Amino acid sequence: MTLYLTDTMSPEEIKLAKESGVVCAVKLYPAGATTNSQDGVTDLFGKCLPVLEEMMKQNMPLLMSNRTDPAWKYSKRHEDNKFRFTCNFCDKVVTGSVYRVKLHLVGGYPDVTSCPNCPEPVKEEIRAFIYLLQQQSHLNTLFSIGIPFFKEGYSHTTTVFQYSKERYPVCYIQSFLRSSDGDPFSRRAIVSAVTSGNKRFFLGTDSAPHDRRKKECSCGCAGIFNAFVALSVYTKVFEEAGAVDKLEAFTSFNGPDFYGLPRNKTKVKLIRSPWKVPESVPYASGEIVPMFAGETLEWLPTLV
Repeated sequence: MTLYLTDTMSPEEIKLAKESGVVCAVKLYPAGATTNSQDGVTDLFGKCLPVLEEMMKQNMPLLMSNRTDPAWKYSKRHEDNKFRFTCNFCDKVVTGSVYRVKLHLVGGYPDVTSCPNCPEPVKEEIRAFIYLLQQQSHLNTLFSIGIPFFKEGYSHTTTVFQYSKERYPVCYIQSFLRSSDGDPFSRRAIVSAVTSGNKRFFLGTDSAPHDRRKKECSCGCAGIFNAFVALSVYTKVFEEAGAVDKLEAFTSFNGPDFYGLPRNKTKVKLIRSPWKVPESVPYASGEIVPMFAGETLEWLPTLV
């Protein structure tokens, strides 16, 4: 379980959360940034510094998106020319914006000289940041298409699967990624990263079970209920990448190891057995439409 950080949270709450043995982290939502974030943080260091200090004492992570460009750490901008940077690893002078510094560090671009000395962990950090930029920039594409309707050729970043049903508002989430094969940070690159066995990557789902009526309306809520099918979909991704042997660590080990939590002892068995996703999941006040509603998936998860 995680806590929702607010301007009024006290350090004492962090102590109690740690002592509970149930709360493992605190989530930062800037006020107004997403659904139900109206009570989020308005001034992180001005109003939440005592809480952050207590979190450090309790070794409790703060969950947030990294919006600080890491390229500044690995280069120096020239004082006499803000469009010239010197790489910390090879002393190469890169001309242009700081974005070109990132391309220089990552390497593989024909119009930017690659850094021969950039450590692999730094490359991974830069790639992850560029991925975040990709998500943010493609929100513009999302709004140009028109909410709540979508066109074929856009994918959910959550599962890196293309879900091409036209005019399907249930699919609306706030992070989309182009499927362009020419883009090194497209879906294909993300699949390569998460199936590589790198411990920095672990399972996550959007898991937003909004009522159907709140999705299929003129101003639908962002989020998709995909926890229902996540294991089946991830297994398919890893199978196609020839990396099924790395699936268990991705789904069950890397996450708890990162947060310093014990690994779950319960086991799940995945059977190659086609099953049909329900068109909807009923609950007391209505129904929720899951991702891939009505579709047939190849892998069936069962408890051992």
